[in-house]
Amino acid sequence: MRSWKVILVICTLLLSSGCREKPRHRKKEAPVDLSGGVKVFEDDFNRSEIGENYRNFSGKWTIKDGWLHSAGDDNAGLWLSTKIPRNARVEFDARSASPEGDIKFEIFAADQSHSTGYILIMGGWSNSVSIIARKNEHGEDRNESGSVVEIGKTYRFTVVRNNGVLRWFVDGKPFMEYDDKEPLNGGFFAFNNWRSRLYFDNLKIYSL
Repeated sequence: MRSWKVILVICTLLLSSGCREKPRHRKKEAPVDLSGGVKVFEDDFNRSEIGENYRNFSGKWTIKDGWLHSAGDDNAGLWLSTKIPRNARVEFDARSASPEGDIKFEIFAADQSHSTGYILIMGGWSNSVSIIARKNEHGEDRNESGSVVEIGKTYRFTVVRNNGVLRWFVDGKPFMEYDDKEPLNGGFFAFNNWRSRLYFDNLKIYSL
């Protein structure tokens, strides 16, 4: 009798194990390629004048020792005259020489003016927060990070957009991203600044 009970228990266990749902493994997201594409613009700023490729509305941008420099621009921005592709990779060097940090640039703007595209800031608001914002850097829909600027350090910024997701990398590592369900279609890019001492160099733009 006991043998029948043992067999019954074994069968029950086998049946129940066969009916268990297999664990679902979340599909890993493919890493973003930070190479490739077609280079459409490049600037190393190894000259004395900014030149015709940019709109220097405030007149407060200069070239200093081979670096693009501003000591305060009140968000007027230095705007690239040429539009960038809708799907693009934009990369450049950046550093701040001010305790406030506040390294700022704008991308995919509708025109050459502040708050018409995505605003990206590392160490804004007295070096307390980094953000990606859609048109309004003070908006509630902005993405935030507690990462801040190490004063005097040169960073390599890379921004990649493909199919609506804006991804920001710092020194080749993921930093922040913004998944926009209604991607902005503007094509303008700008180095920007509020009132910190910023330096930019080695700008490269690729079409993806």
